[in-house]
Amino acid sequence: MAYFKVKAKQFPDDFNWGVAISAYQNEGKWNTYGKGKSIWDHFTNKSSFKNGNGNVATNFYHHYREDIKKVKELNLDSFRFSISWSRIFPNGIDEINQKGVDFYHNVIDTCIELEIKPWVTLYHWDLPQTLEEKGGWTNREILSWFENYVDFCTKEYGDKVKHWIVLNEPMSFVGLGYFMNMHAPGKKGMKNFLPAAHHATLCQALGGRIIRKNVNNAYIGTTFSCSYVKPINRSIKNKKAAERIDALLNRFFIEPTLGLGYPIDTITGLKQIEKYYQPGDEEIMKFDFDFIGIQYYFKIVAKFSLLPPILFATEVPAIKRNVKVNNMGMEIYPKGIIKMIEKFNAYTNIKDIYITESGVCFDDNIEDGKIKDKNRIDYFKKTFYYTLKAIEKDIKVKGYFIWTLVDNFEWAEGIKPRFGLYYTDFVTEKRIIKKSGVWIQKFLSKKN
Repeated sequence: MAYFKVKAKQFPDDFNWGVAISAYQNEGKWNTYGKGKSIWDHFTNKSSFKNGNGNVATNFYHHYREDIKKVKELNLDSFRFSISWSRIFPNGIDEINQKGVDFYHNVIDTCIELEIKPWVTLYHWDLPQTLEEKGGWTNREILSWFENYVDFCTKEYGDKVKHWIVLNEPMSFVGLGYFMNMHAPGKKGMKNFLPAAHHATLCQALGGRIIRKNVNNAYIGTTFSCSYVKPINRSIKNKKAAERIDALLNRFFIEPTLGLGYPIDTITGLKQIEKYYQPGDEEIMKFDFDFIGIQYYFKIVAKFSLLPPILFATEVPAIKRNVKVNNMGMEIYPKGIIKMIEKFNAYTNIKDIYITESGVCFDDNIEDGKIKDKNRIDYFKKTFYYTLKAIEKDIKVKGYFIWTLVDNFEWAEGIKPRFGLYYTDFVTEKRIIKKSGVWIQKFLSKKN
């Protein structure tokens, strides 16, 4: 472990330490205080969904002051949270819910009062259900729906919030929600994936332009899920399979933004996406972001497969490879974080890079009133070490946001995966700091 010893004061003085949460996973109050239904409200409240729902979640709606104080107590600089589109616009457009508007003012004001920088994510997967019933991300009208939503939020909060993130992990919400039927809204097939993906790419850039227009001195980014991908062996077929998975997971949404187009050079079947183009789209989907957010959790080992078609590649499950896994069955590979930093840094037009999410989930248990999560501490020691190594290579890594503050509702997996620095008792809503939270607190107390 000495090899991974790192101190906060080794990082640059302006390095940003933060924590991230999302609206659906934390807020609760899903159908009260004027909020409309989101696709996740609809998806998780169906009888066929067996892993619970976010109707209560961690009740951040009522605990926001307590939770933001915890951010301060952990010695973190920043709090990243998302706005629930349907809490602002219950029907997606038109009617405004003033109670929702006021709630986010209260969250932002609490951050400012405690000298915590608020970082706002505009879209973290919870599309209003009324818009999904019109086709959601597959309907090109979402460009105007999204522009309207972003325009309102940035005008409403832009005098107090300067750090903005447009989309959270478009490959996750499009791939899992519109191709694999694993996440809301529960659609599948290329006929849904391709238009949804293209419209998300366009909205990513359109959102950036609106923020630039409406917010003085805005610092604008967007985030990408990414995984370090390697082939199971050195055979040409498996190497090519790994390249295709890498293109889909790590290149698909960043390259159009940089003016490089979709990676159809590697996955030729993706050329079908061009039938959803309209004149001018190739210019619309470009935007010069101030920063790119990398969200890293696990490594993928790939091999050639006849299924699925177009990709002709599949993942070799970590549990079959005798490696360390989290309690979602994904390989724990901290070194992958520097691999992904270097990969994204290789694009010449990227300015700053942030780790906007990284963390690890285990079956945390209370023993004598304490949660001893040594493995989570080990994960952060190693990922902090590799992040520092990237900085020492003169890569502009400007911050690290831990996922997450308190154990929350982890999407389709329910409440079983615990990522928090605080343990959540989902019955009493009590938060109990874990050993990893204490470690972060002490680590950051020695920044100077």
